[in-house]
Amino acid sequence: MSDDTPDDDEDPDEDRQYHVELAPGDVADTVLLPGNPERVDKVTALWDDHEQRAFHREYRTATGEYDGEPLSVTSTGIGSPSAAIAVEELARVGADTFIRVGSCGAIQGGMAVGDLVITSGAVRQEGTSDEYVREDYPAAADQEVVSALVAAAERLGYDYHVGVSMSADSFYAGQGRAGFEGFEAAGSDTLVEELRDANVKNIEMEAAAILTIANVYGLRAGAVCTVYANRVTGEFRTEGESRAAECASLAAALLARMDEAKRAAGVDRWHAGLSLE
Repeated sequence: MSDDTPDDDEDPDEDRQYHVELAPGDVADTVLLPGNPERVDKVTALWDDHEQRAFHREYRTATGEYDGEPLSVTSTGIGSPSAAIAVEELARVGADTFIRVGSCGAIQGGMAVGDLVITSGAVRQEGTSDEYVREDYPAAADQEVVSALVAAAERLGYDYHVGVSMSADSFYAGQGRAGFEGFEAAGSDTLVEELRDANVKNIEMEAAAILTIANVYGLRAGAVCTVYANRVTGEFRTEGESRAAECASLAAALLARMDEAKRAAGVDRWHAGLSLE
C-alpha cells in the first residue's frame, strides 16, 4: 500500500457542519437569519453580489457583499429549535454576529403593517433556550447590533419601533390563537392582553433563542422583523417584507464600520463618542 494513502480515520470534510453543510470560509462574520428559505433570494436581491454556498433541509446559505462589506444569509426554518442549530453550526465555521430577519405580529396600537420592530430583548416563551441556561437568564440583544439596526432604519427612512419581543414555540396555541376545532390552551384568552400590558411590542418565534445562545457564547445577535399583522387592529397584510432584509443588510455594513472605528480607537465596545463618518 502507498505511503500517502489516507488514514481510515481521516475525513477531509470533517469541518463541514452536519445540518447547514458549511465549512470554515463559507460564511462572513455576520449572518442574517430569515426563516423561510425562499427569503434568501429576497435578501440577496438587495446585495452587490452573492453566491449560494449550501442548501440542505431548511438551511439555505448564500455569501456575498452589501455596500462593499462581506455578508452571509442562512435560512433557519420555523421556530427556535432549528434556529438554534443554525447558530451553533454557523458559529463553528466562524460567524460571530447574527441578525434575525423575519415577520411578526404587533400587539401594541399605533404599529402599522409594514413597520419594523427592532428587538431589544425577548420573553423566552420558547423552550429551546431552556436547554442552554436557567429560565431567569435574560434574552438580551447586543447593544451594538441594536444601534446599527436603528441607524439603518433611520437612514432608510422606515418607520420602526424598539422594544421587547415575545418568542413562542407555537403559531397557534402559544400565541393566543384558537387551535383545531376552536381548541384554546389554558391562558390563551388573556396572553396577548398580558403581554401588551407589559409593553411587549410583538410576537415571533426565533429571537429569544438566538439572543440567548449568542449571549451564552459571547457572540453578537439582534433581530428585526416586519409587522405583518396587528393583533389590536386586526390588520393583516404581507407587506414590506424586504424592509427588514434591507435594514439588516445595512446594519451589517454599519457594524463592520463600527468594528473598524473601535480598532482605530483601541476600544472594545462601540459608544456614542465614536464616529462612522
